[in-house]
Amino acid sequence: MVGLSVGEKHFIQGGIAQDLRSDGRKRLTYRPIYVETGVIPQANGSARVRMGATDVIASVKAELGKPIPLQPDKGKVAIYVDCSPTAAPMFEGRGGEELSTELSNALQRCLLGGKSGAGAGIDLSSLVVIEGKICWDLYIDGLVVSSDGNLLDALGAAIKAALSNTGIPKVHVAVGASGSEQPEVDISDEEFLQFDTSGVPVIVTLTKVGRHYIVDATSEEESQMSSAVSVSVNRQGRICGLTKRGGAGLDPSIILDMISVAKHVSEQLINKLDSEIAAAEACEDES
Repeated sequence: MVGLSVGEKHFIQGGIAQDLRSDGRKRLTYRPIYVETGVIPQANGSARVRMGATDVIASVKAELGKPIPLQPDKGKVAIYVDCSPTAAPMFEGRGGEELSTELSNALQRCLLGGKSGAGAGIDLSSLVVIEGKICWDLYIDGLVVSSDGNLLDALGAAIKAALSNTGIPKVHVAVGASGSEQPEVDISDEEFLQFDTSGVPVIVTLTKVGRHYIVDATSEEESQMSSAVSVSVNRQGRICGLTKRGGAGLDPSIILDMISVAKHVSEQLINKLDSEIAAAEACEDES
């Protein structure tokens, strides 16, 4: 928890009310975003995203597995977040474990939709090799290196960048296996299929401080919030997930307004993130 004096709290709240935050931003303006891809050579895809002093890494590992019986036409995705104890004092001990679980669950809700897979921002059907028998399992790991607020949005951006950097090995299936047998497969070391991220959403968290809400809140601003709503929106403007934290309740009309604002802000964020990812991948190809 950020320790602030009464004067500092009034300064933060007053600035937000006047649409002039402590660092000079307006309420709906993000801090500078920097993206670096291919940061973990052993992974199928990886990326590092910095938003101000918030610094996170995401990696994607692909392994062949078997679809679950209830969803034979879908692959599987697991998301886990680890908060480095050096990222913030509150991450030491149980505090870090609890936040890791909270962030992992929030990312699952925002990116993977409901338990049925409905509304998923990641197309699970694209991960199937042979329906009911073989699929790709994606293990997405997030690491919080440095924390200065807005971790969920930063992790969502890092996952989107890591997925765009992900190459899925081409699988050749041996012919002649009977219906009940598990087919033999040959995984290529040279041919890779680029993961399609056109439908992968960005996460926009609106943090309510006083009567107003802001995007990309710093740790100090988050310490003054009454509640926060995170909305995941894809390029087509479709809502893929929604999650709320903070004890204060919100009127349904306010939530609808927050969703509308999030959809508007997401357009700018997607364009900025796509240009940063393209620039990062161009740098990676040159090196």
